[in-house]
Amino acid sequence: MNTQSRSSYAARAGMIAAVYAALTILCLTVLQGLAWGPVQFRISEAVVVLALLTPAGVPGLAIGCVLANLAGLALSASGALGLLDVVFGSVATLLGALWMRRFKQNTGLALLGPVIANALIVPAYLPLILEAYGFYTIPFTTIDLAGSYPLMYLFGVLAIGIGEALVIYGLGLPLLKALKNTTLFKKENE
Repeated sequence: MNTQSRSSYAARAGMIAAVYAALTILCLTVLQGLAWGPVQFRISEAVVVLALLTPAGVPGLAIGCVLANLAGLALSASGALGLLDVVFGSVATLLGALWMRRFKQNTGLALLGPVIANALIVPAYLPLILEAYGFYTIPFTTIDLAGSYPLMYLFGVLAIGIGEALVIYGLGLPLLKALKNTTLFKKENE
């Protein structure tokens, strides 16, 4: 890879990181309870499809997730427990993006990567953060799962998996189709 190619790759990864982080912070501040907590509907997750369009999407999304989760830590004042999200939430995004690159020839299978990674990883640590706040009531109900990690994890797998799938397939897939043949990505997809 020559210097110009490396610079272009780094610039593209940086732009993707900035877009992901900015959209995530916007979701956290505007959607609040629907972007953070036992049910998550983060519109910013739609941009993970960029990993299918460019190899720079993988580091860009991972770095963007680290930045967004650090900002989320500051916005939520979650303290040391918030570092769990910085580390493991970012690992989930990285694994999802790597899966997408690995299966990029099969879009339906590729899009499962972030859904599976987030559905299995995020609910493993999220109950610890939410319980520290004394909160783990299923949204829109009075059902309190506090004190039952297995139930919190199971609910998280279902809720986060469904939320992620809705965003990835409902918003990400149309975004992918719209961007696929643009001049920004056409050359990389030939």
